[in-house]
Amino acid sequence: MRLDALSYPFWSAEEVEAALRYALDQMERRRVLAYPTETVYGFGGAIDRESVAALIRLKRRPPGKPFLLLVDGSDTLARLDLHLPAYAANLAARHWPGPLTLVLPGGEGRVPPQLRGPEGGVAVRWTSHPALRRLIQAHGDAITSTSANRPGVPPAMTAGEILAQWPDAIARGDLRVLDGGRLAPSPPSTVVDCMGRHPRVIRPGAIPARVLRESVPTLIGDA
Repeated sequence: MRLDALSYPFWSAEEVEAALRYALDQMERRRVLAYPTETVYGFGGAIDRESVAALIRLKRRPPGKPFLLLVDGSDTLARLDLHLPAYAANLAARHWPGPLTLVLPGGEGRVPPQLRGPEGGVAVRWTSHPALRRLIQAHGDAITSTSANRPGVPPAMTAGEILAQWPDAIARGDLRVLDGGRLAPSPPSTVVDCMGRHPRVIRPGAIPARVLRESVPTLIGDA
């Protein structure tokens, strides 16, 4: 089978709808999808233990380094039973959907331990990518996300880069690729830890700390 036979156009509304059945089938099989986001191409899938284990194997992720979750709105966040402290709610109201990742408490019994950071939080982003939001909506739950790249290689900005880097996984069907075209260069999402009394920037990114402080003056970190 040609590798491009497992790459599906994922740009126009019609292409997105046509690709959904293949994408949902891949997740039902507990396998990994590659997809475009508002920043870079990502790998991910369903949030059950088997699907997360498949993502760990593909990515060769070291133990203790969690993945983030992508959601399409507050309803999905509520289903995960994750909690927004008041300051996190202010940040979300201003910057979601968009390139802001919040590390949140909660989700006990709903989010597998492999998706938690060392202090027990779960990293979540409400994606602003319309096709990806449609996929999450059709799936009916959050999906995992990590950058689509091998160690030491920059995150993929095109589906072709993924096809070139992961031919064996694609040929086996362990990985299917949603082709959203070439993404524009952009910084990664800003990551804010919301597990303590005050929010703390743990990775600078697309939204500067000075902008976040307009909503939450007590923000710590990133000058």
